[in-house]
Amino acid sequence: MAAPGSTHLTIRQAAFIGVGSMVGAGIFALLGAAGEVAGAAVWLSFLIAGGVALLQGYSFAKLGARYPTAGGLLEYVAKGFGDGHLTGVTAWLTYTANAIVTAMVAVSFGSYASDMFTDKNAAWAKFFAAFIIVVMTLVNLVGSLLVARAQTVIVYVVLGILVVFAVVTLADMDPSLLAPSGYPPFQDIVSSVALTFFAFLGFGIITFTAKDLAKPSRELPRAMFLALGIATVIYVAIALGVFGTLTVPEVISSGGTALAVAAKPALGQAGYWLMAVTALFATAGATNAGLYPAAGLSERLAATGQFPPVMGRRTAGRIPNGLLIQAAICLVLAVFFKLTAIASIGSAVALLIFMLVSLAHFRVRGETGANAPMLALAVGSAGVVLATFVVADLIHEPASLVTLLAVLLLSIALDVAWKRSRRTAAA
Repeated sequence: MAAPGSTHLTIRQAAFIGVGSMVGAGIFALLGAAGEVAGAAVWLSFLIAGGVALLQGYSFAKLGARYPTAGGLLEYVAKGFGDGHLTGVTAWLTYTANAIVTAMVAVSFGSYASDMFTDKNAAWAKFFAAFIIVVMTLVNLVGSLLVARAQTVIVYVVLGILVVFAVVTLADMDPSLLAPSGYPPFQDIVSSVALTFFAFLGFGIITFTAKDLAKPSRELPRAMFLALGIATVIYVAIALGVFGTLTVPEVISSGGTALAVAAKPALGQAGYWLMAVTALFATAGATNAGLYPAAGLSERLAATGQFPPVMGRRTAGRIPNGLLIQAAICLVLAVFFKLTAIASIGSAVALLIFMLVSLAHFRVRGETGANAPMLALAVGSAGVVLATFVVADLIHEPASLVTLLAVLLLSIALDVAWKRSRRTAAA
């Protein structure tokens, strides 16, 4: 790790940026939906999803060790496929999807804050969502070290409360509620991975910390696996605690408050407030982590010609335009759009990007030393999760499907328009 007083991030700080991005609002909202498919075997679904995420992490860690850069996973796609349209479209997809996911997390923060302080007032919910975007943008403007320090505090608070929750519920759980005889068919458990995997999607953020690590070739893989290990253990423990305390119908009916309801037998009303505070910290941390890559990503992609130069410049010589543009998009989405109808878009796009990264890795595996069967498993597992998600969920949500196609077409249009204008200017 970096020495005290260093301007570099430590392995722990880089890992916590990823943990903060993963352990956001998802764990609070996922349990009921996953329980409808996997029943009390949701803990097993999280374990499988963690394995799928570790396969992606293997591919990312090998690439990051060989190509440490502020461009993160986009740089990996470029190494495999060059600087053509595929890389350009992937860049715009990443930037757009990240804005959607970050805005959605901010809206979740607004909802929790409104429920706690204003009796579920919709206008206040939007105010709180905009507030957290502005605050975390300012944190990111100060620099990556403040991002990491803020994220470290947030992650310690969130993990600390979740560990207390897991210990309390596991100590009081009824093992008969988790009996394998009550599990659904294994194919249903596999199908639920399409839901539980979304709780791991934030780990890709860690690839963008390479520019701030002292020895990224050694430290990035460690940060990646540390973050995924922490998230997997927490998710499995929470799932065991909740489904070992409540029946499956009770979890499903509780929805986003399942954790609070499961804590009540031991903690009473304090359990509700404990989980509400945790949700505020978790969504604040995920907003912070979601904004983190915007500056470095935009500057790197502008330097390689994938983004217009204006996105890589700095206003007043210090404020990254890429971050300001991303924050502005997040504000517009959070305040003026109903994001619940398209909540799955960012996840679907992320799965597609993960597949492209590992496919690109095949072409440069001689340089990274990656194992070909492991890469094949990474591509195949992401493909299965994405296909299952499309068939089981997305096809039944017309608004989400249309929006996904719109995001894809917009990314293609932006890349084609920018590169055409660049060629025209050079002629």
